[in-house]
Amino acid sequence: MVWLKIGCINFGGPAGQIAMMHRILVDEKKWIDEPRFLHALNFSMLLPGPEATQLATYVGWLLHGVRGGLAAGILFVLPGAFVMLGLSLLYAYGRGVGAIDGALFGIKAAVLVIVVEALIRIGKRALKSWLMVTLAALAFVGIFFFDLPFPLIVGAAALAGFIVAKSRPDLIGIKNVAETALAPHNNRWRHAFIALAIGLTLWWAPVAIAALMLGTAHVMVAIGLFFSKLAVVTFGGAYAVLAYMAQQVVQTHHWMTAPEMVDGLGLAETTPGPLILVTQFVGFLAAFRAPAPFSPLTAGIIGAALTTWVTFVPAILWIFAGAPFLEALRANKRLAGALAAITAAVVGVILNLSVWFALHVLFGTVTEHQAGPLRWFAFDPNALDRHAAILAAVAAILAFRFHRGLIEVIVVMALLGIVTQYSF
Repeated sequence: MVWLKIGCINFGGPAGQIAMMHRILVDEKKWIDEPRFLHALNFSMLLPGPEATQLATYVGWLLHGVRGGLAAGILFVLPGAFVMLGLSLLYAYGRGVGAIDGALFGIKAAVLVIVVEALIRIGKRALKSWLMVTLAALAFVGIFFFDLPFPLIVGAAALAGFIVAKSRPDLIGIKNVAETALAPHNNRWRHAFIALAIGLTLWWAPVAIAALMLGTAHVMVAIGLFFSKLAVVTFGGAYAVLAYMAQQVVQTHHWMTAPEMVDGLGLAETTPGPLILVTQFVGFLAAFRAPAPFSPLTAGIIGAALTTWVTFVPAILWIFAGAPFLEALRANKRLAGALAAITAAVVGVILNLSVWFALHVLFGTVTEHQAGPLRWFAFDPNALDRHAAILAAVAAILAFRFHRGLIEVIVVMALLGIVTQYSF
């Protein structure tokens, strides 16, 4: 019941969700003490996937084994997934209604400010040396101007941090990494093998079934493969992978437009549960628009369910496989250095996301150009959407000047968007 309650009220993104879990689990219920909670959080940050979901799963596992981990992880995600499905249905069938279009217009402005706010927050935490600033800058240049794959950027940053951590740990801020570990968990390799065998089977079974029943070229298979790949490279939180995901689903797969991607992020920000539930919105629309042999509604629901499955099953799998190794991982200075470097690179990736969103929210037409390896986006400065710019300025004032909460900003901007829709 406690995890169901947390799943229903965990608004506010990863930072808010982690703070709420700390209050309930450490302060109120006293199920886990402060050091173990922080160790669990550090472990979750080492893994690909949504860290708040993985933290919940790990604490559940710590308290009650596999059953506890499953209960915590599933109940943390499920309420938000149902809400996101409802919002996706409303989005698909409600387009063209003035009030809904107006609300979405206002939410776009709020999303732009929310992403910038995340950029500033993560940047302050991660960029503590010239090396970290350099890694962030290189990541931005690599993904924005050279269209380098996100996994390549993550891998390069991890390698740099792994190498530097041995000789100059101060450059990546890991002076306080634990030097010793507790005794290893009994049968940890057997536990990890069983978890991997079961988890990998569950993870890929729906994708294999879709390929056998619908053919390898079907959109369901493409959804399963794409979001499975994301599940492996989602280091640094949802905002990091959003830039890569947004450009892939818009420019490569053509499942949606850039403004629709912004809409999806705005809707995900209003739901309880992990922000990465925006992937469910993408999966729903992708299947909804290529439904054969199903009806659009049935295809959308299956696409949303498949996306959620291949996003969160791996996240829970990493916890069950890696939990017995927690202390050894925490004591590994080089691994901590790799994680710190990835976080720095993520700042550059989120900056890319901020610029990409700003261009598509504030200007009518944005075109991509390429000359050899160099890529850039062209837009007409005279095509600035003044109404969108004004709403973005209002959202920025609410967030940065008056420090209003995320949900409050989104609701206010949605209302202002409706007013704009009917006034101009």
